[in-house]
This record gives sequence, structure tokens and C-alpha cells, in this order.
Amino acid sequence: MNSTILMSVLLSFAISVVLAPVGIPFLRRLKVGQTVRDEGPESHLKKNGTPTMGGILILMSMAITSVLFVKDYPKIIPVLFLTLGFGLIGFLDDYIKVVLKRSLGLRVWQKFLLQIVVTGVFVFYLLHYTDVSLSMKMPFVRGMYLDFGWMNIPLLFFIVIGTVNGTNFTDGLDGLASSVTVLVATFFSVVAIGTGSGIEPVTCAVVGALLGFLLFNVYPASVFMGDTGSLALGGFVAAAAYMMQMPLYIVIVGFIYMVEVLSDIIQVSYFKMTGGKRIFKMAPIHHHFELCGWSETRVVAVFSIVTALLCLVALMGVW
Repeated sequence: MNSTILMSVLLSFAISVVLAPVGIPFLRRLKVGQTVRDEGPESHLKKNGTPTMGGILILMSMAITSVLFVKDYPKIIPVLFLTLGFGLIGFLDDYIKVVLKRSLGLRVWQKFLLQIVVTGVFVFYLLHYTDVSLSMKMPFVRGMYLDFGWMNIPLLFFIVIGTVNGTNFTDGLDGLASSVTVLVATFFSVVAIGTGSGIEPVTCAVVGALLGFLLFNVYPASVFMGDTGSLALGGFVAAAAYMMQMPLYIVIVGFIYMVEVLSDIIQVSYFKMTGGKRIFKMAPIHHHFELCGWSETRVVAVFSIVTALLCLVALMGVW
């Protein structure tokens, strides 16, 4: 068991570190550079042209590593599927934006429909090919589960798609989504190992892949993950949580994801209701802190510290 865990982290990390120096120049040659919005923080304009779609490096690292353990750990299959499925949606969105030069990428209805389809396949597999229940562990209450009957399925769609889009909104500063998610993945790895859930090779592989990617994604980033990475990571978080009947824990460990997406919803709603007034200087909320004078590195550090503390709180709620 210990060798499996260690091997999945180290192998995924090594693949990520080896792929990046090859993959980043390749992405640069393909001219898949980030286009920064003019209405964004002025300091971000220097990021124009930085290669994006680096999520491919994360997905390759975790997928290659995880496949080696599929035979002995079949429960990693649905986690892999949801991660790669949402990664493919993100890839299509990035490809349309940066290669085909259509700035909006996939249309909203196209992206939402694809997310519904991928989530639908995931829940079908869960119900018909695993013994995983859709009832949810209550944090801090030993042995208590919430079961909403037929409502478990629409609730699953809401939680999965909400988590994925929350993670996507978090990807806006160098190393932010990577730093927050590596901590969330570590939390799920600790729980997976402690409970013998059978998904620990894939959770540990994500930890290794993100640690390797972070070497190139911290400020000043030489590559961005793009929607390819952020949507995939959201899929991973949701899938790992459901495989361990822990979707309620996403509210705790994924607090930053939730705040990011809610800040955007609140900003847009308030803007429309008041005819142009804003609550935040800019949304999502990490940009608000930037415009308040915080550096990118400070925002990333604070958001990561908050996530680390909440992961410790969540661990107290597991056992």
C-alpha cells in the first residue's frame, strides 16, 4: 500500500516535470498563447502570449500513472473518466479560443450540454457498475448519511457541474488553481488511504502531477493550465468526493471554489439590478483583492492557507 502511494505521487510528478520542458515550447510554437482581457487588471497585460492549455501536461501525467493501477484499483475508472471528460470539454473550449481565434470559445449552451452528458455517463457508471451509494456522509457526525432518494441524482448534477465551474473561476492568477487544488487532492488522498477507498492511486497521481506543474505555473508563470486543466481538476474533485460519499465536504475543502463562483454571480446580479453598480472592484474575487493592492503571490498564498486550514478542519470531520 505505502509503495503504491509513493510510486503514484513520484511517478506522476516525474512525468509532469519531464513533459513540461518539452510541452511548453511545443505549445509556444503552436501559438496557443493566453489572450488577456483589456478590462482585467492592468498588471495582467504582460501575460499576453504565455502558453495556455498546459492542463494537457497535468492530464497526461495523472492518466499515464493511474492506468498502471487500474487492474488492482478499478474504482479509479469513474474518477479518471470524469477528470478526462471535463478536460476534453476544456480542451475544445481552449482550442476554439486560442487556435481558431474565436474569443468566446464554446458557446454557453454547448459547454453546458457537454457537461450534462459527461456527468450523465458518470452517474450511470456509478449506479450500474460500482457499489458506491449516492448517499452523503455528514461532516462531524460519525456514521450519519444524508439520502435524498430520487433527488440524489439531480443533486449530483448540481454538485458536479457547480464544482467544475467553481474550479474554472479559480483559475485566474499564476498558480492559484494549482495551489488550491493540490491541497484539496492531498486531503482526498489522506482520506482515501485512511479509509481504503480504492481510489488512492488517482488522488495521489493528481497530487504529483500538480506539484510538477506548479514548478512552471507559479508566478511568473511560464504556462497556464487553461480550461483544459481547470475543468478537469473540477471533475476530479467532484468524482473523488462522490467515490467516497463525501460531496458535502466540497463545501469545506472547496470553499475557495465556491467563493470565486459566488462572487461572480453576486457581481453580475447586483450590476443588473442596480443599473451598473458593483459590490466588488472586479470579479471573480481574486481580482478584487488585486485591485485592493494585493500582489498575485499574496492572493495565492492567502487562498492556499485558507484551503490548507479548511482541509485540516475537514479531516477532523471525517474521523
